[in-house]
Amino acid sequence: MKSKIKKCISSSVENFTRIFDDRDILDQIERIVLLCIERYKSDNKILFCGNGGSAADAQHIAAELTGRFYLNRSPLYAEALHVNSSYMTAVANDLGYTETYSRILEACGRKGDMLFGLSTSGNSPNVVRALQKANEIGLTTIGLTGVSGGEMNNICDFIIKVPSDDTPRIQEAHILLGHILCQLIEEEMFPDA
Repeated sequence: MKSKIKKCISSSVENFTRIFDDRDILDQIERIVLLCIERYKSDNKILFCGNGGSAADAQHIAAELTGRFYLNRSPLYAEALHVNSSYMTAVANDLGYTETYSRILEACGRKGDMLFGLSTSGNSPNVVRALQKANEIGLTTIGLTGVSGGEMNNICDFIIKVPSDDTPRIQEAHILLGHILCQLIEEEMFPDA
């Protein structure tokens, strides 16, 4: 059993090391963090969407931005689009699951806001549709995916493709990326907190 445990940990460490060594990913992270800071300073908001574990990751990252991460500071507007279960089930039932995120973006998304779409495959239909709608409205779109990027390759302003095709390793990396985002935004925006 211990060897299996070590294999799981080793797989995660190897994935994080690939990210650590990938200059393109590091450059993308830096650009995205700086853009988030710029948008927050312009009174825009950051929205997140995903399905299953990616929905949980989206909600986790949004909570760290709105609540706090390390610092006691003013809240930053961030929201995971799936948190209203009555809305989600009504739209899924009446209009189809593919429309769940795009429809709410019509109501709350504004030009200058940002949408992070999380999908390990990059092909989740409702996330892809949300990113398309966000582009129509004028939001900046960021994709967090696995190695292929899927359909999200062609519709995101920025995309970070975790160098793995293993869903748990991709999701672990998405949380790592979210934590980096939260920490750097806090440090830059609230240096005196």
